[in-house]
Amino acid sequence: MSDSPHIGVLKLRVIGDFQVTRDGQPLDLPPSRKTRALLAYLAVTAGPHQRERLCEIFWDIPDDPRGALRWSLSKIRQVLGGDESVLSAGRNAVALNLETDYARLAPLVKSDLSAHSTEELEAALASIRGGFLADLSLERCFDYEAWRQAIASEVEIVELGILRELVERLENEPRRALPFAQRLRRLVPHDVSLAAEIEMLEEKVRSAAAQASGRAPQPASPAPPQGPSKPAASPQDPGRAVQFCRALDGTRLAYASTGNGPAILRAAHWMSHLTFDWDSPIWRHWMRELSRYNRLVRYDERCNGLSQRHVVDISFDTMVSDLERVVEATGLDRFTLLGLSQSCAVSIAYAIRHPDKVSGMILYGGYVKGWRARGDAGEIATREAVATLMRESWGKSNPMFRQAFCSMFIPGATHEHFAWMDDLMLRTVSPDDAWRLQNAFSVIDVSDLLEKVRVPTLVLHARDDNVAPVESGRTMAAGIPGARFIELESQNHILLEGESAFEEFIDHVRAFIAETAGA
Repeated sequence: MSDSPHIGVLKLRVIGDFQVTRDGQPLDLPPSRKTRALLAYLAVTAGPHQRERLCEIFWDIPDDPRGALRWSLSKIRQVLGGDESVLSAGRNAVALNLETDYARLAPLVKSDLSAHSTEELEAALASIRGGFLADLSLERCFDYEAWRQAIASEVEIVELGILRELVERLENEPRRALPFAQRLRRLVPHDVSLAAEIEMLEEKVRSAAAQASGRAPQPASPAPPQGPSKPAASPQDPGRAVQFCRALDGTRLAYASTGNGPAILRAAHWMSHLTFDWDSPIWRHWMRELSRYNRLVRYDERCNGLSQRHVVDISFDTMVSDLERVVEATGLDRFTLLGLSQSCAVSIAYAIRHPDKVSGMILYGGYVKGWRARGDAGEIATREAVATLMRESWGKSNPMFRQAFCSMFIPGATHEHFAWMDDLMLRTVSPDDAWRLQNAFSVIDVSDLLEKVRVPTLVLHARDDNVAPVESGRTMAAGIPGARFIELESQNHILLEGESAFEEFIDHVRAFIAETAGA
């Protein structure tokens, strides 16, 4: 039996203001930012960690990492007390057993929210008081930062999902639903449909209050004058209103819509993030121009962006099914289907199943067969090496990996693009999911589907694309009855803002939509 004194119930808050409490009373934390980050990492991951691995995550070699780790652990022990059942620090491994607010939320990350009771969802929502470890970022600790960002994205996704679920579930209880709708609006302020929903809920609350008091319901007070009225939002304004739907297997899919006009549905590709892409010089010009004269609907592929991460099923058929569910959720009746890179194959399969929905199909940078299915020994060796590096270097500020990876996709990248590619990798997909997705894409083969396409199709490809050889685009166009092929003068798999190839791409897209959208 341990002689250690009872140290009380310890809890760690990591979502919002970071603090440790004992029996509800906050404890003084070490001033060292890295020590507090180590405390959070050990508590949230809730498992034994090899000392050497912790040293790699938090310290550089010149910093005497083993000594720094011992010092940090001693400071953590001072905060938590001497009970070894809480902090176990052996010769080789370290483990921390501490209750966290994230532990209440974690089971909801991969589950179907509709299967949980309202009380469970409200309790989980109450534990979210801000961003995950928002004040404990460590810019030079790339492994830790990748982990922190990934969990932060999970928390954001769960919060949006819970709020949306509660607003829909409590539609007939407007007084309970209204605060959740208002909180959701603060997170997605540009969601016009949500604003209308809130107005309806407010009207129901006023009517119920008036009936209870025996008075006639009063109309809403007019808003105070705000000066000159603002013009309607233009397509150039970032469209950050995110909504969610469910895949057939219950996976949460995030989608968004921007602009007005004939609809374009962009089939999901990897490394996308519905809100972050508006800030990124890698993707923002695509959304701006595609939504200038059209309604652009996008969704994040499973395991990417704001859609559910760490999903087991990433098969080709499931990706096609996800596209079907997004079309259903958005209510699109007829639209231009835009495929980019691997989503060209997904678009082809969808267009064959639903020719009545697709007025025209635009395929850019795609391939009939994935890099492994193409059978080129040199390409396979190169891509396998890149895929292996993903697990170790993805999302880190590793100049060698970043330069090789970014140069493969965007040979024309500037220093700004290299820096943004780091953020894009970090925010959009985890290292393990990136590796899994690349392997799944490698075996795609839609050779037998091409001749079955019966919708007008435009195929575009960059002449010196290093990711998908231009011959892939030619083969795709040759196999699709009546397809037109446009070769663009560029090296970039992702066309950059300002290059003539991107402007030519947009011109061809607009002309094709004008020709086919009314068909």
